[in-house]
Amino acid sequence: MAKPGTAPATGPDAPKSATAPQNAQGNEPIVPDAAFDAALPSLSGDINAPLEPMPPQTVQPLPDGSSAAPIDGSATIPPPAPEDPALNQPLPPLSATDTVPLQTAADVTDSDAPEIRYETVVRGLKDIGLEDEFNSLSALREGGGKAANATQVNARGREDEQLAVRLMKSLGYYDGTASMVLETIPNEPGRLRVVLTATPGPIFKLGTITVVANPTVPPNLVREQLPLKTGDPIEAARVQGAEANVSLVLPQRGYPFVEVGERDILLDDETMTGDYTLPVDTGPRSSFGVVQTEGDNVFDLDHLSIFPRFKQGELYDQRLRDDLREALIATGLFDTISVEPVRTGRPGPEGTEQIDMMVRQTKGPWRSLAGSAGYGTGEGVKLEGGWTHRNLFPPEGALILAAVAGTQQQGAAATFRRQNAGRRDRSFFTGITASHSNYDAFDSYTGSLFARWAYESTPLWQKQFTYAFGGELIATNESVFDFDLNERVRRTYGIAAIPMQTVWDRSNDLLNPTRGFRLKLNVSPEASVHGQVRPYARTMLEATAYYPVTDSLVIAGRARAGSIFGISRDDLAPSRRYYGGGGGSVRGYGYQRLGPLEPVSSLKPNEDGEINLADLRPVGGRSINEFSLEARYRFGNFGIVPFIDAGNAYESTFPNASDLRFGAGIGGRFYTNFGPLRVDVATPLNPRPGDPKVALYVSIGQAF
Repeated sequence: MAKPGTAPATGPDAPKSATAPQNAQGNEPIVPDAAFDAALPSLSGDINAPLEPMPPQTVQPLPDGSSAAPIDGSATIPPPAPEDPALNQPLPPLSATDTVPLQTAADVTDSDAPEIRYETVVRGLKDIGLEDEFNSLSALREGGGKAANATQVNARGREDEQLAVRLMKSLGYYDGTASMVLETIPNEPGRLRVVLTATPGPIFKLGTITVVANPTVPPNLVREQLPLKTGDPIEAARVQGAEANVSLVLPQRGYPFVEVGERDILLDDETMTGDYTLPVDTGPRSSFGVVQTEGDNVFDLDHLSIFPRFKQGELYDQRLRDDLREALIATGLFDTISVEPVRTGRPGPEGTEQIDMMVRQTKGPWRSLAGSAGYGTGEGVKLEGGWTHRNLFPPEGALILAAVAGTQQQGAAATFRRQNAGRRDRSFFTGITASHSNYDAFDSYTGSLFARWAYESTPLWQKQFTYAFGGELIATNESVFDFDLNERVRRTYGIAAIPMQTVWDRSNDLLNPTRGFRLKLNVSPEASVHGQVRPYARTMLEATAYYPVTDSLVIAGRARAGSIFGISRDDLAPSRRYYGGGGGSVRGYGYQRLGPLEPVSSLKPNEDGEINLADLRPVGGRSINEFSLEARYRFGNFGIVPFIDAGNAYESTFPNASDLRFGAGIGGRFYTNFGPLRVDVATPLNPRPGDPKVALYVSIGQAF
C-alpha cells in the first residue's frame, strides 16, 4: 500500500529501480547500445583525411506502415530532381513590374464601411471654468463628430478622460476624476453619444510656503518676489507665474545667475492643503565689470565701449544687458550677437562680485539693396533704389548710393554715414546730391552738399526725444514766375542753410503707431543769394496723435503749420516755398497744387478764344496749415482707412483759416513687417477750376 500523501513516480525523470525489469511496458531501448555502436563508421586518426562515402541504403517499412532509412547502411538516396528551366530565365525589368498592391477582401469591406457619427456631451467642467479650454484641446472635438469605427471613438474618449483630469489638477482639483461612456442613440443607427463626466472634488489650497535660498540683499528678496500666499488655490498657472517672476526680477536686482529649482508640493487629503517648498540658488550678488568680446570681431573693444548704458561697479541689472544687446542688433552688422554675464571672482563694491559682459560676435552681410515705388496725382510715378555697404569704413562707416527715376523727378545721391559716432545712437552724415524736378510749381536743376549730425530712432530702438542739425549748400536753377514780366523765367540761386529738427515721440510704434502722440519742430536759418544776400528762416511745427478706440480701430489726427520769416515770397527760390496738396498733405488735390496761383492775365486764349483756368500753375507761399483725421480699421493684414483733410498755402507770413480746401476719401492698407503699403483715393470737396475730380496715391507707410 502506498503511503498517505504519496503517489508512484512516473515519467522519464522518475527514478529507476535497479531491480525493475526492462519489459514490454515501453521501457526497453529502441536500438540496443551494441547495435548503435556497431553502426557508427570507423574514424581515421588523420583529421585532414577526406570523408568516407556512405554505403547505399535500402528503405524498410516500419511497423506502423511508414518507411525510414535504417541505420545499418542498407538504404539508398534517391537521385536529385531535375532543375526547373524557369529558374535560369532572366528577371523582368523593374519598369515592367506591377506595383499596385493587391486588394484583399478586408480592404474592400473597410472602404465600403459606413462612417460613424457621434456627438459629445461634457459635464462637470463648465462650473469650474474649464469647458472652453477642454473643448479647444479635446480629441473628440478635433474629430469633428466623425470616426471610422466605435473603437476610434472610444480611444478619443479615453484620451479626453486624461485631458479632463490634467486640466482639473491644473486648477488644484487633485482628487478630480473623469469617466467616459459610449451610448447608442435610439432610432439613429450609426450614431453614438459620448458622455464625459468630470467630478472635480474639493480644491486643494496652499499651506505653508517655504523658500530654501541663500541670504540676499535686501533680506527675503526671493520670498518677496514670489507672489504666493497661504490659502491660494494650487493653480498651475499661478504657481508657474510666481516662479517665473523670481527668475525675472532677481537678475534685475543684482543676481544674474539665479536658478529656480524644482518645486515640491506635499498634499494632505485631510486638510485639503499642499505644503509648498521651492529651492532657489541665487548665485553671487554681482556688479558690472568690463566688456569682453570673442568671435568674428566686427567691433573691437574701443568701439564696443560706447554702447553700454552702465558703468563698472554698478549693481547688475539684466535690463541693461538686454539694452546693450538690442543696441548692437540695431547696427545691422551681425548675423548673430549675444551678450552673456561671465563670472570673474573679482571683488566689487558692497560685497558684490564683478561680472564681465562677454559679447560674442558673428559677422553678418554688410551689403544690401533697397527699392520702393509710388504714384501720386500731380506727382507721377516715382521709383527709388539704393545700394548700401554698412561697414565700408569700419567701424560702422557706410556708403549709400541712391537714385530716383520718375516721370517728374530724377536724381542721384552719394552719402557717407557713421553710426554711433563717438557716442551711442549719434550718427554723422555727409554727401552730395543732384536732381531734376519738373512740377507744375517749378522746373529745377539742383545740386547740394550737406553734413548732418543726428540722434535718431530706429525700428528696433525707438526714442522719446531725437534731434538733428547740420549745414547745407545748394545751387539751383529754377523756373519762376516774374510778376513784373507776367511770365515764367529761369533764375539761379545759391542757398546756405542750417537745418535743425527736434522730435518728442510718445507713440508706441515708429512705422505704424496706434497710441500716443508726436511733436516735431523744424527750424532752418537760411540765406539766399540772387543778386544780393537775403537771410530768412523757414519753420514748421507738426503734431500727430493716435487714439485706440478698440483693438481694431484707431483714430489718428494731424495738425501742421509753417511760416517763412524775413524775406518776400518772390525773392525765395520756388523750391524753398510752401505748397499744399498731395499724398502727404491735403489728399484730393494734385501735388503742390494748393496755394496762390499765377494771375489769370498770364494765360493765353486758345484757338476758340477761351481761357482754361486749369492751366494756371501754383507759385507757392510763405505759410501753410494742414489738418487731417483718419479712422484706421484693421482686420488681419489688411485695413480700411476713411479720411478727411483740410489746408492751404498762403502768400502771407503766417497762415490763417480762410479759404481752407477740403478733401475726403478712403484708403486701403496691406500691413507688412516693414510697414503698411498704402493706396488712397480722394476727391476735393470744394475744388477750384482745374482741380481733379479724383486723386490717387500709392506709397509705403501711413500718411502720418
